[in-house]
Amino acid sequence: MRKKGLGRGLSELLSGEALARSRAVLEVSLDKLEPNPYQPRHLVDDESLEELTLSIETHGIVQPIVVRRTAEEETYQIIAGERRWRAAQRAGLQTVPCIVHEADDRKTLEIALVENLQRDDLSPMETAEAMVHLINEFGLTQDQLAEQLGRSRSTVANMLRLLELPEEMKQALDARQISFGHARALLSLLDQPSRMFEVFHMITEQELSVRQVEKLVSQQPDEPEEEEEPEEPARRRQETDPYLEDAKRRLRDTLGTKVVLLPKSSGGGTIHISYHDDEELDRLLGMIAPSR
Repeated sequence: MRKKGLGRGLSELLSGEALARSRAVLEVSLDKLEPNPYQPRHLVDDESLEELTLSIETHGIVQPIVVRRTAEEETYQIIAGERRWRAAQRAGLQTVPCIVHEADDRKTLEIALVENLQRDDLSPMETAEAMVHLINEFGLTQDQLAEQLGRSRSTVANMLRLLELPEEMKQALDARQISFGHARALLSLLDQPSRMFEVFHMITEQELSVRQVEKLVSQQPDEPEEEEEPEEPARRRQETDPYLEDAKRRLRDTLGTKVVLLPKSSGGGTIHISYHDDEELDRLLGMIAPSR
């Protein structure tokens, strides 16, 4: 079933299609604009802001800033385009092109969130916090939120689970010291706090990849690397067959989980792929059989 996503009005607003049809572009003084209190982004990367400033100095502001009126006359609140506003200040502009959009608090947050999501401009923690704000402040269900943002239900659920992380890990994720993949692997250790922090410190100190961490958390401390297999002759053949050993290693490295090959004496065999919870199954399905 095709998702409705953002809806035509919001999608057009962000893409600029609506401007070409009916929106008037106003030149607004920089001191008449105020930042969006619902802005989901916590940090603005100084390097990217400097690049945008140089672009504005050379080409001007190509895409107008989306604003809404405030109670104060001729003063506007930014809905989408705060980076352009900040870069325009750096570039020494006096005015910036704006379009005025009638939006309540909920729509303002939706637009700000979606604008950043479309550019992959938010950290995973910023996205999760903005999502939970939409749920709590405006009473959306996870299904409604997924439809509104054009994301899958499982994606929304996985993002919201990040809020269960300990504060130290949230801060590391927010600062992009660990990735979303690292965080998902760590979440599987929520019921083992000491082990969770042990793996977390290994990630930050040894710069482990997501695949390395997934393999690490799938195996408990002091647990044998392989499970006992009922078919002893097949196991012996697997251990002595270089081709099967290489195939098993490649499958493990690619999938980031335990894989056992059970060859048959008559030819062929069975592949056992282990998973620990529904989230890991969802991840494996995304790799092996992605939805169309």
